[in-house]
Amino acid sequence: MAFSRRIRPAGALRELDSAARAARRKGAPARDPSLPGPSRRFYSAPSKRASAASAAAVMQEAPMHSPPPPPSQTSQLYPLSGFSISSALDRQIPFTLLPTPLPDDRNSPLNDIHYTSSRTQSSLAVIAACLHQSHDVRRAKMIFEDLRDAYPQEKLLDVGIYNSFLSAYLDMAARETGKSAAKWVDDAWTLFAEMRVKAADAEPDCTTYAAMLLFHTRFKNCEDLYSAPSPAELLRTVLARQIPLSSVISNPVIESSEDAAQIIALLQQSAVELGRMDVLIELGHIRSQGQEDADPLEGVPEVMPVMAPSKKLSKKAQKAAEDAGLPTDVGQIPFNLSTLRDNLNQVLAARKALPDDATARQKLLEESAYDAAFIKFKHDSAKFEGMGLGSKGLHHNSIQGWMWGWYQKLVARLEAEIADLIKQEAKNPNLKETGLLSPFVTLLKPQKLAVITIIELMRLQGSGGIAEGMKTARALLSVGRAVETEFHAEMLKRRDTNLTTEHGKGLQGIVERRKLARSESQGSGSVTTEWTQTVRVRVGSFLVDSLMDVAVVTRSTTDQRGEVYTEDQPAFSHGYEYLRGRKLGVIKLNPVVAERLAKDPLRETLHPRHLPMLTKPRPWLGHNDGGYLFNKSFVMRIKDSIEQLSYLRTASQENKLELVFASLDVLGSTPWKINKAVFDVVLKVWNTGEQLGKIPPAVLDLPEPEKPADYDTDNRAKMNYLLGVKELQNKKRNNHSERCAVNYKMEIARSFLGETFYFPHNIDFRGRAYPIPAHLNHIGNDLSRGILMFGESKPLGERGLRWLKIHLANLYGFDKASFDEREQFTMDHLEDVYDSATNPLEGKRWWTKADDPWQCLATCMELKNALDSPDPLAFESFLPVHQDGTCNGLQHYAALGGDNDGAKQVNLAVTDRPSDVYTYVADMVEKQLDLDCAAGHKYALMIRGKVSRKVVKQTVMTTVYGVTYVGARAQIEKQLKERGDIPREECWDASSYLAKKTLACIGDLFKGAKAIQNWFSQSARLIAKSLPPDRVDEAKSPLYGRGTNGKGTKVSKGSRMGKEQMTSVIWTTPLDLPIVQPYRKTKKKQVMTALQTVYISDPNLPTEVNAPKQASAFPPNFIHSLDATHMMLTALACRGADLTFASVHDSYWTHASTVDQMSAIIRDTFIQLHSSDILGKLLDEFKERYKGYKVPVVAITKQQKVGRASSVVVLPKDQVDSLDGEQSLVSVQEDTKKAKDEEDEEEDDMEESEVDSKAPTTPVMGKFVDLIDILPPLPKKGDFSVATVERSLYFFS
Repeated sequence: MAFSRRIRPAGALRELDSAARAARRKGAPARDPSLPGPSRRFYSAPSKRASAASAAAVMQEAPMHSPPPPPSQTSQLYPLSGFSISSALDRQIPFTLLPTPLPDDRNSPLNDIHYTSSRTQSSLAVIAACLHQSHDVRRAKMIFEDLRDAYPQEKLLDVGIYNSFLSAYLDMAARETGKSAAKWVDDAWTLFAEMRVKAADAEPDCTTYAAMLLFHTRFKNCEDLYSAPSPAELLRTVLARQIPLSSVISNPVIESSEDAAQIIALLQQSAVELGRMDVLIELGHIRSQGQEDADPLEGVPEVMPVMAPSKKLSKKAQKAAEDAGLPTDVGQIPFNLSTLRDNLNQVLAARKALPDDATARQKLLEESAYDAAFIKFKHDSAKFEGMGLGSKGLHHNSIQGWMWGWYQKLVARLEAEIADLIKQEAKNPNLKETGLLSPFVTLLKPQKLAVITIIELMRLQGSGGIAEGMKTARALLSVGRAVETEFHAEMLKRRDTNLTTEHGKGLQGIVERRKLARSESQGSGSVTTEWTQTVRVRVGSFLVDSLMDVAVVTRSTTDQRGEVYTEDQPAFSHGYEYLRGRKLGVIKLNPVVAERLAKDPLRETLHPRHLPMLTKPRPWLGHNDGGYLFNKSFVMRIKDSIEQLSYLRTASQENKLELVFASLDVLGSTPWKINKAVFDVVLKVWNTGEQLGKIPPAVLDLPEPEKPADYDTDNRAKMNYLLGVKELQNKKRNNHSERCAVNYKMEIARSFLGETFYFPHNIDFRGRAYPIPAHLNHIGNDLSRGILMFGESKPLGERGLRWLKIHLANLYGFDKASFDEREQFTMDHLEDVYDSATNPLEGKRWWTKADDPWQCLATCMELKNALDSPDPLAFESFLPVHQDGTCNGLQHYAALGGDNDGAKQVNLAVTDRPSDVYTYVADMVEKQLDLDCAAGHKYALMIRGKVSRKVVKQTVMTTVYGVTYVGARAQIEKQLKERGDIPREECWDASSYLAKKTLACIGDLFKGAKAIQNWFSQSARLIAKSLPPDRVDEAKSPLYGRGTNGKGTKVSKGSRMGKEQMTSVIWTTPLDLPIVQPYRKTKKKQVMTALQTVYISDPNLPTEVNAPKQASAFPPNFIHSLDATHMMLTALACRGADLTFASVHDSYWTHASTVDQMSAIIRDTFIQLHSSDILGKLLDEFKERYKGYKVPVVAITKQQKVGRASSVVVLPKDQVDSLDGEQSLVSVQEDTKKAKDEEDEEEDDMEESEVDSKAPTTPVMGKFVDLIDILPPLPKKGDFSVATVERSLYFFS
């Protein structure tokens, strides 16, 4: 019987389900009714943790018909099928609690478990690299044993590492013979026994059982099998643990059809032995599913790019090309764009070859950018060689030519260097794992390593403020990280998937996809370990150093006599430069390379993996499991914060993130298409080079600033002229960058014409969702949104037609009127609408005057098509219609504080017309200017009458997100410059004056928001200054430096108090997502490389927190986490109501016909969210999370507005009595009601008081108070009722 190389699990899973149903009909045990049913949970998955005794008992005495494990042993996942907003918000939030990281000079086993040290992480990475293709299994085993001895609980070593060892032992046993082979078999069964009994975090999974069954089939006569569990015992355990047989048989460990057939036969014999006819039936179905056709991707031809003619060859070269029948033009398309075209053209070809296999085409789409680059190199070289040009064509001052030449030399160099490195490390078996390099540089072929090194190094040119070069540390890290990412991608490509089929509508469809994805994930068999920064730098140094040795360019010059001299020069060199007063290692490009690269940039190289997907994204199952099907993605955008990663991973493992994951699945499952009618107009405008909408002109035609006559004598005139020249240069550079960005959007859109595609989403650390594809998505600018539409249509209906008209008015800018007036606005301009839709470029171009012209054009076309259809109400509409919040951050603040005045300004209250907070603030500012004008103020007179809503809008929007005076001044300066009616040299001073006025007006208008912001900041500063109770004694001890005095005694550098401040501000959203603020002091680590000594930041090395940043960032971060929660709740509720849903933070999209339903859901989720005592729960969490934490009194005395808006701390009497002489710094806590009444009498704008200068100056070092006792009380809440939002027409509109 013929089998494919790998049996796909999808069909088998369906057959498994039908076989299970059949078995139940025949009398198999029914589901335990006491267990949570599908309507009360996501899905049921066995817990990874089980006691050793129970594991052993299952192996020995598992019943033939085992029911599912009881609830205490299962993953208690949140009930999505029965999801309701109230049930999600009314429950007690389960906090994720982890110990505070220790300082970098202290460590403990518990700390290393949660915040893996660089050394431990390096050991894990070396193990994974040594096991890959059995590179050095003995060394990996030695490091493995050392780690298990160091961490007896084995929490660092998950089941993936154990399975990798089992696979490696299997490979080694097959390679060797006799006793050596038997030893590897014995090691495998010993390790398997330990997994069953000892390793709580490494409980055997489907990959484990697949490997052990392979041992039975391949080593039938090995004496070590006599003491091993029989196949029947293995089968009994697999069934007892509810592991699908299909996930065992189709596991990537089983690589050949012969092995699969033997294992099926072995399991069939075992099923007969156990008397399990239902299993026999199931295995028969799996066998039939194994008879697959050949891989549909085989034989799909490569599609070469169409090169645009721009440079003619010499007559001789042209004749040679014509004689050879080759094209006579040399393509000048930028290398990165050409590579993208190559990849996209493959997708277009695959569409014809594989019209019904979306998964295969998605796999092709996720192919490596480096593979495409290599094909590009090779193709161009072959073309020019065929033209007889050799070293004169492609290799003459051509980026592609140079890179191809470097590639060929670098491959040969790497092959020799790697072979030598393996020999050197083999001679030293005791070499520490931190010194090993060969396991990492052998993970990929030298050809792939060479392409990665060249592409990444060239891409970084001009980055980091280094002209014609780059920072050495950044270059080495980038190359090392690229190698790591590429290796992980190759491992994930082994995974089969069947997630492209539909699984029902509503939330149940999400449930079913998550079930299937969980099953596939358990059978993936792949394990990847993150590298440390040191490993990345060392790998990058090895590769970059090799490239610099072989990469040369030929330069020529002509002397006065006309003689030409040529010389081979290094393409790269390294040295040092001073940047902002700091000495930095840099890698410099040869000037001729830098000059050429400026005309053919590589910096914007697009990674094809980050394109839209042709299938629905893989459901998110863990912190690094979801999104793209065949490439590794992370659910959170974490930048070098091990604490964030640890909290996220722990919460995921404890199944606390199911609602967050499900909401991302909802966003990712929304289908999209390219609006071809709009795209055709965009393409026409692009090809003409015209500036229109968000499309920049091909050539920016701006006059050069005129050089003043007094340039040499007037320094101010000289400075203004030079600033004008610099500004013009910046505008030209920005125009070029913007045009490149549009070019990318258009190339991608063109390739996806006619396709239905999807955007996988992930989140930032606050929980805000973003599409992973960066270049074309609905979060992009007006152009991106204009060419996108939903992939599904819905009939308009009467309400949908009305909303379509209102939507058009909103896009045009007529969005401050009532809904009836907006609808009438569209009807009044119906002639313009028809003209825009029919003749977008040749007509009156009414649509181009809109605030969002391309979206306006799309809506004009949709409205015209609807009105021209036989029945407009039945017209199938694809267009997304938006509902946008009014300054959403202020909406949340007004709801949190019960602020009546603020609520009216941001449309929480019931009004006849929408309020415009930006216009209101602008009017307030103008009134202040009138007062100053009466006094003759210079800048008040200059800008009076010019403060429009546009001038203050960005500042008002960002005030709630913590904008500072400096930021507000910069925002307003930009707006004043764009007006053009204020002298440029006066914009700085005018914006400084106007920023102060604007911030003062905002503070007066939103006093409730300001009080909450102050509470956030005060609480965060205290938390950041606090210490865990077990670190207090250590904090009192001296901090010693590395050196000693003349007597050999260590030199004290003072107290460890500052060193011990490691506490981050952490909170949990209503959807259980732990938010960890990553702001810590920067600390560099020295790494010696063959190239240079570089200093890098080590994310595995937590440093002290940056308390000021923790305090200032907490208010905006908390509000962002709140609006993210609102969006996720809305997404889940919309999916439950079978509404198409998309979001851009506080802008929610759906079909026109379902806007009313979505609007009701938006209001319901907002009301219930803010009815759940958000601030009270936050304070309770702080008290629980930071229970027992101590704050140094010395830190409190510097704290402003603590307790009662004073630096005098309010404490219980028992703590005051314990301060021994420092009572002058504190006040005894009075009766709660009396203290509260006095606090209410204080004004919000009370002057910040300092400690009485006459107070005793007794040292306060070493004195601590409880954090919980000095957290400020919550601000008094106003009387605005959030339930009013339900009746507010313009809350989201």
